Amino acid sequence: MLVALAVLACAGAGGCSRSEPPAAPAPPPPAPLSQSAPSAGSSGAVELPRFVDLVKQQGGAVVNISAVRALARPPVPPDHPLYEFFRRFGGLPDTGEADIGSVGSGFVIRADGYVLTNAHVIDGADAVRVRLTNKREYPAKVIGADPYTDVALLKIDASGLQTVHAGDPARMEPGEWVAAIGSPFGFDNSVTVGVVSAKGRLLPNGSYVPFIQTDVAVNPGNSGGPLFDTRGNVIGINSQIYSQTGGYMGISFAIPINIAMDISEQLRQHGRVVRGRIGVQLQELTYQLAETLDLAEIQGALVTAVERGGPAHRGGIRPGDVILSLDGQTVATTADLARLIGSARPGSTVTAEVWRNGAKSSVKIDVDEQRGMG
Repeated sequence: MLVALAVLACAGAGGCSRSEPPAAPAPPPPAPLSQSAPSAGSSGAVELPRFVDLVKQQGGAVVNISAVRALARPPVPPDHPLYEFFRRFGGLPDTGEADIGSVGSGFVIRADGYVLTNAHVIDGADAVRVRLTNKREYPAKVIGADPYTDVALLKIDASGLQTVHAGDPARMEPGEWVAAIGSPFGFDNSVTVGVVSAKGRLLPNGSYVPFIQTDVAVNPGNSGGPLFDTRGNVIGINSQIYSQTGGYMGISFAIPINIAMDISEQLRQHGRVVRGRIGVQLQELTYQLAETLDLAEIQGALVTAVERGGPAHRGGIRPGDVILSLDGQTVATTADLARLIGSARPGSTVTAEVWRNGAKSSVKIDVDEQRGMG
């Protein structure tokens, strides 16, 4: 495990194109959870959410995932102090292979056996098994994994499974209650609760995933499990923690469910993720830069370099331009632009609103495919 302010994946061991919705119909949204009443005699007491109904209604869709990796054991070298002893009296130890396992979590998104989890949970696995809450175990096929966003899709040979309902992370606000269900250290269907600490967090892994930060306790084995809102909707996949010690320290991160579902559908249909690119390098705007560029708001993505002959260059983008929107969608940060470009279909044409020399203009860009990623 990495330490010293490292971003840690929690199970032993980063734009996306739009796609059609899954074939199987989504289940109806769960009913709102009941709220606990203020204590007797109290006035103006804050009502706290009860998560009992959530666990009863949604716990059955959360699964335990075990991944097994075969690790070759090195032979005893001739200069080892015990080499001669083994050779004479017992024979040299069998080198062969040793199985090393790791545990993670996941959740069912389609009743016909599709399971969502983290890519790092099953990375390098030779065999993957999924265990339901009724203790039934199934061998799982890895349909695809996207290390860029840390999303993986599995398939088990089962039907009629309970599924989760995907919520809208955009509606969540810092301070709202959330709950995680998973298998920390292998303890199935463990529930931890907390609040949304922040939204749109960017981590130093280059993925531009706008993580949901929470203070929900997330430990090894929670990776890949769902993060629920108080209505029982999944709003994210618990993925990473931030720690100085290697253990949980009150800061955990979840992948927004809308991004994960988009990735999963591409994996289900194509086995891989296709992303767009326009060939630019970007920089976040600061107050000083915005003032120098006569921008009324500190909003947009500053272009610092343009790939010669690339899509942006052919479209007329120049270093020093600030991209304010793409196809009518506001670009507040570089992460927004990276995500929007990544989700654009290669071969399509997008319209960028650009701030240049104190005025706005529109530029059309033909999107290329991003190679060598995911």
